[in-house]
Amino acid sequence: MGRPKYFTPAEVSAHNTADDLWVSFLGKVCDLTPLMSQYKGDALLLPIMDCAGKDISSWFDPETRDVRRYVDPQTKCVRYYTPRGRFVHVPPSGPCSNWDSSIGEPWWRDKRYEVGLLSAKTRWIRVVNTLTSQEQRMEVRFLRHTSPAAVRLMLWSWRPDPVAPPPQVCSEETLNEILQRYLHYNSHARSYTWKHAGANLDMSRTLSENNVPDDDVELERLRLDSDLFTPAILLHFNDDLTEG
Repeated sequence: MGRPKYFTPAEVSAHNTADDLWVSFLGKVCDLTPLMSQYKGDALLLPIMDCAGKDISSWFDPETRDVRRYVDPQTKCVRYYTPRGRFVHVPPSGPCSNWDSSIGEPWWRDKRYEVGLLSAKTRWIRVVNTLTSQEQRMEVRFLRHTSPAAVRLMLWSWRPDPVAPPPQVCSEETLNEILQRYLHYNSHARSYTWKHAGANLDMSRTLSENNVPDDDVELERLRLDSDLFTPAILLHFNDDLTEG
């Protein structure tokens, strides 16, 4: 089984139309575009469309991983809790002649819609090309299984591409996977040795596994400016004549 694909909230939020709709919830990312096509024109899609590209974890119970439930004060029956309105695959609150109970697995449990996992806590690193003295400041996000919160990584360059969006990475990614994103800014990135604190980094491991420190909590406790203590990754050119 291969490694899962990780996404930042910024990447998820880019898919926010009926023809290209993603959502995240309970730490996973789902592409609901096929669902939108299947039920096109159905009013039950409106709550989903209103949250296109967003995290909808509040809709679900993290223990059962099902839609939240409540006891209807009038009927005293357990119902699905949908304050934004009933959505696709949620049964009606009472008897209904046009409800098809043979829908199979509801979309929030159907693995066919899953495209990856969502990341969470941010941290900053600096990537310095020692050959050109160019520097990229990158915000890397961590996955916290207890809180599928939002994630984003911003990258600034001395000469950023005015057309391309800022690349985003997740701290769950290995440095090899981060390098793939960095290729957009330096097509010869494979010709560099990545180092931190004088040690070569293991490109098959993550930042934390390479002992690149995250001192955010300590810096916040000491009320120090974290920008002044951002760890740097130095890229040393190997001059091995590789092609981008």
